[in-house]
Amino acid sequence: MASLRRHIPYTPTAPIRQGIYSQAVVVDRTVYISGQLGLDVASGQLVEGGVQAQAKQALINMGEILTAAGCDYTNVVKTTVLLADINDFNSVNEVYKTFFSSSFPARAAYQVAALPRGGRVEIEAVAVVGPLADS
Repeated sequence: MASLRRHIPYTPTAPIRQGIYSQAVVVDRTVYISGQLGLDVASGQLVEGGVQAQAKQALINMGEILTAAGCDYTNVVKTTVLLADINDFNSVNEVYKTFFSSSFPARAAYQVAALPRGGRVEIEAVAVVGPLADS
C-alpha cells in the first residue's frame, strides 16, 4: 500500500500553535484545521467586541491557515462551531455567512461547557486542496 503524504503547513499570520498540536495537518489533499479562537495575532489576546468580533477573527485566522495550506474558504467542506452559549448561534451565523456565501460547507454547532481563554466561539474546519466543481 502506498504511503499518503502528510504536511504540516504553518503561518505566522495566524495564532502560533501552543501545546501539542498544529495549526493544520494536510493528508494527501485533505486539510484538517485546528479550532480557531478569536485571537489577535499581534497581542495573543481575544479580540474585544463579543462573540461576533471573536467569530470574525477566528474565521480570519482560519483563512490565513487555509492560504498556508494552498486553498481558501471555497475549499472548506466541513466546519464545526463550538459556542460557549448556544444563544449566540444566530449572531455567529451573521458573521459566518460573510465568509461562506455559496456552496456552504457541512457544519455542526455545539454549546460546550467552556472554551480556552474564556473564548465565546471556536471554529474548526476540513478543506480539500485543489479545484472543486459542484455537480
